[in-house]
Amino acid sequence: MKKLITITTVLLITFVGFTFTSCEKEIAEGTPECIINKISDFEENYACKDGQVEKYTFQGEVVYVFDHGIKCGADLTSEVVDEECNTLGYLGGIAGNQIINGEDFYENAVHIGNVWEN
Repeated sequence: MKKLITITTVLLITFVGFTFTSCEKEIAEGTPECIINKISDFEENYACKDGQVEKYTFQGEVVYVFDHGIKCGADLTSEVVDEECNTLGYLGGIAGNQIINGEDFYENAVHIGNVWEN
């Protein structure tokens, strides 16, 4: 009987652990609140299965690039926002834009890391 209770307890703890962690998509620690909110909206309404948010430094500030992912279509743009969620511009699209605030983003931005991925 004691062995049955132990097995049941272990299974219950495992089930509860999976329930609270398996569907959570982690957002990098230290991400500003407005970016967290924007990621939630992005995930629910815009991002494809390979959507992601990347963090860079660009023109002396931290910026975030909201990339829909290639599975949505190659012609979509990726929004570039600062830490206060102000839109700085859009990358990609049909024209393949790389210019943000008069500078080539990919030649001047320094990639910090992935903040979120679908």
